Parts: sequence; structure tokens; C-alpha cells
Amino acid sequence: MAVKGSSADNRTRSTVSLCIVIGMCCFFYILGAWQKSGFGKGDSIALEITKRTDCTILPNLSFDTHHSKKASSSDLVSSVKKIKPCPDRYTDYTPCQDQNRAMKFPRENMNYRERHCPPQKEKLHCLIPPPKGYVAPFPWPKSRDYVPFANCPYKSLTVEKAIQNWVQYEGNVFRFPGGGTQFPQGADKYIDQLASVIPIANGTVRTALDTGCGVASWGAYLLKRNVLAMSFAPRDSHEAQVQFALERGVPAVIGVLGTIKLPYPSRAFDMAHCSRCLIPWGANGGIYMMEVDRVLRPGGYWVLSGPPINWKVNYKGWQRTKKDLEAEQNKIEEIADLLCWEKVSEKGEMAIWRKRLNTESCPSRQDESSVQMCDSTNADDVWYKKMKPCVTPIPDVNDPSEVAGGAIKPFPSRLNAVPPRIANGLIPGVSSQAYQKDNKMWKKHVKAYSSVNKYLLTGRYRNIMDMNAGFGGFAAAIESPKSWVMNIVPTISKMSTLGAIYERGLIGIYHDWCEAFSTYPRTYDLIHASGLFTLYKNRCSMEDILLEMDRILRPEGAVIMRDDVDVLTKVNRLALGMKWNTRLVDHEDGPLVRQKVLYAVKQYWVGGNQTAAA
Repeated sequence: MAVKGSSADNRTRSTVSLCIVIGMCCFFYILGAWQKSGFGKGDSIALEITKRTDCTILPNLSFDTHHSKKASSSDLVSSVKKIKPCPDRYTDYTPCQDQNRAMKFPRENMNYRERHCPPQKEKLHCLIPPPKGYVAPFPWPKSRDYVPFANCPYKSLTVEKAIQNWVQYEGNVFRFPGGGTQFPQGADKYIDQLASVIPIANGTVRTALDTGCGVASWGAYLLKRNVLAMSFAPRDSHEAQVQFALERGVPAVIGVLGTIKLPYPSRAFDMAHCSRCLIPWGANGGIYMMEVDRVLRPGGYWVLSGPPINWKVNYKGWQRTKKDLEAEQNKIEEIADLLCWEKVSEKGEMAIWRKRLNTESCPSRQDESSVQMCDSTNADDVWYKKMKPCVTPIPDVNDPSEVAGGAIKPFPSRLNAVPPRIANGLIPGVSSQAYQKDNKMWKKHVKAYSSVNKYLLTGRYRNIMDMNAGFGGFAAAIESPKSWVMNIVPTISKMSTLGAIYERGLIGIYHDWCEAFSTYPRTYDLIHASGLFTLYKNRCSMEDILLEMDRILRPEGAVIMRDDVDVLTKVNRLALGMKWNTRLVDHEDGPLVRQKVLYAVKQYWVGGNQTAAA
């Protein structure tokens, strides 16, 4: 089935492309009618439209505020450093998962597929080009099932996974039927099987982790059940699988269980899942199951489907010996017992375990000599930390029925309830009152944002990132089935708040913005950054951070930055040289507040036509 933009769409796109090149005169048009188009691309018609369209009348724009030095618009433009596009061969460049660099590292325990970032001297200082023919993704929920071929032009999965119903190529789109290796009849039916054992329907299970996610169909179909899955898979184990997931509008990152800890806090997920994810769960003393145990909430569920589950019945189809499969499942069962996971179901090729609520309900834990406990004082200190074959301690309880770390309300009640880590004083210096004040503040900020960017709350932006998430207030204020937010807690933040974000029923990840993020280019529709550049002042280059933002932002994507006026004035000059249209405005409380807000829209341009785009 071929899906094409209408000629009217193309004419609208072409007209707008002209206005973008001229600049700020069309800023609000870009935020409005241009972004509303949703599907289409710039083309040669723009050259003819350029001759007819008058976008040359520049309003008296000024980025001066009450606090800034007086400067004219012409002074601002003359100070802009123009950043050129990279060569077209970098269209899918992911710096910390670069294939050429990866091959220099050991293959043992998947080390070569982990993050390996380039040194400063090897970083690219150019704009990553979208592929020629790039179009805006379809709006959700259509995007779940269809992805434009031009955005991700790789057909290998349609061949490799043809009989498993992952993805099909149809004309100028890919179609995703919702199948998978373990669920050829569709993810919906597979999830129905899970829901017969796991309380998915009542909001008890809200956050999930999918290890080795493929194209993330499991996470895609959980979304309509109000479950938010963090999916990950290695780069190009099967070509472009994570890129497909994000093009579909499903949360995903490039990642692997290898030698370093997962970049998530302890006790984060209500459910973890592996469907033929090819992780050797019984190997290395059970280190990978121990890492899942660290990030799994007390009372949470672990699902394993595929080999070696129920091997006595299924071994013929797996082309492995009974002895090998029996030994593998026995080892998994042994480690599960050590972790105090209770098996609650085994049916067909699927087994489900549940983590105990606390150590009081775990008889084997009474004798600590039989268990190697981790000695780390901070189970959330994970950035580039090596995994060890030890069990992460969980908070003590006073009663066998008490949930270690505190009980959490079902979603959506938990979204604005005080997270247990705050209520129990586990985040130093943060009270319940301070948290509630933060929530109120972000509702106010978002209301102000939506008065400028009219499309913020409409679903126009599906994949959203908050680069300095705090307690997740921004994500909570815009929470909607129409969008999802990747909440980033920088590794240099004064407070480790990501655990509280998960307790709210939101998802996120730790990251250091002096390095590239673990995602493909053009995977986010909107990026929010509050106080980020002040946080990273004197730590790494402002230009490098902005270039990374541009790499992961889609053409026509939007940016909202909140920071000190002097910082944003510098950011604005760099942004204008990156093919961004910008507008700097005062804080919603008035011009006397030093904190300002910079709005930006990334212009539409593609590779293969860099002269016209420059």
C-alpha cells in the first residue's frame, strides 16, 4: 500500500520552506500551519514559490530583555556562526554506538555493543543530514503501524523476520503488523496471556522494561493499556530495529546487557520482559538476572518467553538438545530462588516470576551467608559502573506485609502523589511540600509554554525529551496518551531524582550531556531543557550539546529552553547558525526575572541538496 502526501501538502511545505530560509518573519507560521501539515517534504517546487512569496518584510524583532545589553537584530545576525551540514554518509550517525569504533572492543559479554564514545578531537562539528526524501512521521496511532520508507530505508528485517510478522515493506511505507518472534499472532494476544496472570488492567503495572526489544511491538501495544515500556536493543543486531521503534512513536534506546549496569535506578520497573532476547540469563553467575532484580520493584514481575522455558515440550522446534535446555532452565530457576522470585506461572513457552515484597517474606535471605550482597551504598550510582554478581539490598521493613521502599498507588493516581522516596526522606533536602510546590510550578510553566507553542498539548509532538527532568514535573504536566516523555536526569545533578520519576509512573534514563545520547538521529519531536546549560557551564562545550540536540531532533521539531538570560543569549546565537528559527521571551512572571525562555523550531532540510539548504 503506497501512502503519499497530497499536492496541497507539498505546496504548503514548499511555501514554508522559503519562509524558513528567510528567518524569523515566519516563526509563528512555522509553529502553526507548517507543523500542522504532519506529512510531506520540501522539493523543487520551492524554487518557483520563492519567486512569488513575500516573506521578506522583517518585523522589528529584538532578543533584548530587561537584563541584556542593547543590541540590534542586525548585530545578532552578524554574530551568528553558521554550522555546515555533515557529508551525507553520516545520515544515521550515532556517535557512542558507531559500528567502526565498536569493532575495536572485545566481543566478550557484548562489550563491543555497549557505549563507546569518541574523544573530543573526533567529534563532528556539523549538522547530521536527514536522508533525501525525509518526511514527517505519521501521527499516533497511525505511526504505530506505518513508517515512511524514506525515513528508515532498510529492508533487511522484512527478509530476516518475514515469517515472524515483524515488519513488511509496502510501496513507500513499512507496515508493522504487531508480530514478533514469540508472538506471530500479534502482540495484543500475547499481552492478553500476560494479563491473565499480571495485573495490567488496574494500573498496578505502569512501567515496564523490554530487554532486546526488536522493533518494540510489545511496548507499542502496551501503550493502549496505559503501560509505558522502556525498550532497548543493541544497534544493528538487526538493522535499524531501535530506529524503527522510535519512528513508530514508541519509547526505545540503543542499549545492551553487557558489562556495565543499566542506566536506570534501582526499584524502578513494575515489570521486566524478555522475549527471545538472546541474553544468557544463567551465565556469569546469574549477573544479568541480578541486574534485572536491581531495577525491578518489590512485587514486580519478570517475564521470560522462549528457550529454555518448558523445554520438554518445545525442544524439537528450537533445534537444541534436551540436556542443554534442561541445564539452562535449571540454572535460571536456581538464580530465581536465590533472588527470592516466586514463579507464578509457566505455560507454553512463557514463564512469569514475581519479586517478593521484602526480605522478610524471603526465607532464604535470612541466612545472608548464602547470598552475596552488593556492598554499594548507592544502588542508583550506575553510570559506567561494572555489573557484579551480587544481589542489591532493598530497604528494610517493619512488617512482613510491607512493601520495601514503600507502596505505590496505581496509575494515574501515582502521577501526582508524593513518591515514596520523597515521603520517606530518601532524597536529602526534599520535602513533600517542596515536591508539591515543584508540581504546581511546572503546571504554570507548561501553561505559559502552550500560549506560545499552540501545538504543545495537541499530540503534534509524540516523542518528547526533557534533558534535565528534576522530579518529572514537566512530563507530568503534559502527560497524555498522545505523547510520552523521556526524562533525563544528568549524572552530574546534585540530586538523584530518577527513582522518584519512576515512582510517578513516568520513564527516564541517566545521561551525561558531555556525550551523545544512545539514540539514532531524528528520533524526537520536541526537546525541553530547563537550566541545562547553567548545569554544564565550564564542564563541556555549549556548541557540542546543541549539536547533539540538533542530531536527535526531527526536521520541524521544536525546542523549549529555560535558563538565565545571559546563557540563552549565547545559546540563541549558536542556534541561529544551526538552521533553527528562534524567539526569546520573558519569564511568565515578567521581565524583571533573569530566567527567560527560548523557543526554537528546526528548519526542514535534507541531505543530497546541501547547497540549497545552506
